[in-house]
Amino acid sequence: MAFEPPQRLVRALGESAPDGDDWLDKLPEALRQAVALRELTVERVQVPGGRSSLVVLVRRPDGTPAVLKLAPQRARPESERAALAHWGGAGAVQLLEPFTAPGVLLLERLHPDVSVRSLPEAKALLEAAGTLRRLWVEAPAGGAFESVAERTGRQAEAMRASADTDAEVVPLVAAALAAREELLAAPPERRLLHGTFRQSKVLAAERMPWLAVGPDPVVGECAFDLARLVRDRVEDLIASPSGAATTRRRVKRLAESLDVDQDRLRGWTLFRAVESGVRALRVGRPQDAELLLEFAGWL
Repeated sequence: MAFEPPQRLVRALGESAPDGDDWLDKLPEALRQAVALRELTVERVQVPGGRSSLVVLVRRPDGTPAVLKLAPQRARPESERAALAHWGGAGAVQLLEPFTAPGVLLLERLHPDVSVRSLPEAKALLEAAGTLRRLWVEAPAGGAFESVAERTGRQAEAMRASADTDAEVVPLVAAALAAREELLAAPPERRLLHGTFRQSKVLAAERMPWLAVGPDPVVGECAFDLARLVRDRVEDLIASPSGAATTRRRVKRLAESLDVDQDRLRGWTLFRAVESGVRALRVGRPQDAELLLEFAGWL
């Protein structure tokens, strides 16, 4: 099957792939095998697609539309599979088959080109927050998912290393790390979280108006999950003369609408923005880093 992986995916994996990684080289054959095994008809590759997986629009043998998703193991596709199975379609895209092959998921077809980002900002935030609330269920027993403490611990180490080589980010990194330590001292709940939730991860659907896709699930407090939504459309916030005030109002409004402690939401928003900004610097995306670190400075 001849195809070109989306350039967005190629660039993103190029930033994060370890030396010697050949997942992209093997992707055409992996796709061919996944399609043949399920007797699928390929319609098209979704473009621009995601940053960590290939998304292909397909039809099953009976004509039912579906999505075939292929992801490298470092993107934790088996964790995504387990979370989708646990949610069972409540608030998130439905998993259409049990485990078949590592890194391959067959999913319910949503409307891939229509996310809540197509709505006016206030309405988009309202719909996204309502979708997120449905995902916050009790985490399954057994430690199947990474914890917020574990994930942010790895991120904190990378942030410290980057701060050692870039003095300009030292104050923000120090503030973010201090916020993390304080937040982890007394987490208020243990929920299964989406992990990478934002407006573009909420797509229009048939059985419900909106459903979440693309989780990188983690177990912890709800404020951690909501924090990424606070900085959605960050480029618009930065461009606005009232961006800082708008950000503070957004923190307050989202915290109140989802019964999340406002100070904890602000703390996790700071940590996640600084972590993303420092990572953008590390992989050579200085413009993204500048936006994220300016946003973090408002918090």
